[in-house]
Amino acid sequence: MTKALKLLLLPYMGAVIAAAFLWPEPAKGFIGESSRIVFFHVPCAWAATLAFIVGAVYSALFLWKKNPWYDDVAVASIRIGLVFGVLTLITGSLFANIMWGTWWNWDPRESSYLLLVFLYGAYLFLRAAVEDPERRPRIAAAYALFAGVLMPFLTIVAPRVTASLHPQTVINPQGKILMDTPTRVVFFNGLAAFSGLFFWMLSIAARAERLGRRQVS
Repeated sequence: MTKALKLLLLPYMGAVIAAAFLWPEPAKGFIGESSRIVFFHVPCAWAATLAFIVGAVYSALFLWKKNPWYDDVAVASIRIGLVFGVLTLITGSLFANIMWGTWWNWDPRESSYLLLVFLYGAYLFLRAAVEDPERRPRIAAAYALFAGVLMPFLTIVAPRVTASLHPQTVINPQGKILMDTPTRVVFFNGLAAFSGLFFWMLSIAARAERLGRRQVS
């Protein structure tokens, strides 16, 4: 990211967060102000998905080009994706406790997303378990591609196999986005803001990974 974009990101995110609390009216059918959680829950899930996709792409590039920098970016991206994934679970649990009176109820969408976090958590354990510095990035890259193939099943297919308490996703079964203008503006700007935050974090984390690799070698 350029320096100008980094300087703009903080006030942009601040404006989005303020608007999330002050502009849209609470959605009908939700308890109190609980619908506002969507402005943070969904962008966290989106940022995690974006991070895992980037991790898979750079893992494939590493296997193809054998450039260690691609492995640095892949592991940094997946680490960040796990942070956003855990935040997704936390915000989802907050919503569940407000709406259903329990922090966790093994809803299909909850359970499949928890498996996704475990799937990518295993990636870090795998890297730590392989001592050979030559084999570690190759094995990790292959695993990241395997996880990337499973991700759509865990996030799209599995949650729809059985009935779910989870509210309808952004696009309903009829293919429509049922949001009023304030909600739509804040929601999609939130996705953009969290995407920018991810790429900023990635630029920092990837450089840190490269520095750590050089110090070890």
